[in-house]
Amino acid sequence: MSDLPKKSAKQLLPQHWYAIYTRSKAEKKVEIELGFLEIESYLPLITRYRQWSDRKKKVEEPLFRSYIFVHIHESLLYTVRNIPNVARFVSFEGKPTIVPDEQIKAIRYYLDEQEDREDIDTSIIHEGQLVRIKQGQMEGLIGRMVHYRNKHRLMVQIEAVGQVIALNIPRSKVEPVKNI
Repeated sequence: MSDLPKKSAKQLLPQHWYAIYTRSKAEKKVEIELGFLEIESYLPLITRYRQWSDRKKKVEEPLFRSYIFVHIHESLLYTVRNIPNVARFVSFEGKPTIVPDEQIKAIRYYLDEQEDREDIDTSIIHEGQLVRIKQGQMEGLIGRMVHYRNKHRLMVQIEAVGQVIALNIPRSKVEPVKNI
């Protein structure tokens, strides 16, 4: 008897990413329905600030309005198309278009980069100033800011075991050290 995990028939079928066009502002509802059907989906969300007359609020909204991606075998196209609030598949010559895996990876990478830019402490960090890494694998380490690489990234030197390590790190992941 084999110790390898058994794969369901669903996992053995070749799956591809497809883009679905939804009714206006129904992306999250469609994502919930897909979850109930145990269909893998991806709704790229971006955090933005919205201004109302009385307040400013941080909201998550779809990166692409009225679009959501599904990772399915073509045998499930009809099932997905019949979910409430799904308008249609993005198609070419009447056939649903396969979205390459690389494009989904690129969208995920883009959104990860955007997260790095969120919630940036606006206090200025000067060259030579001590900073603390506030998230990630090196959380808690203190280093010295060397210089800005660009608007959102900086070089930080960390001294460890008598050696200096230079890190290219997002600005959002460091904070100035007030007192040691």
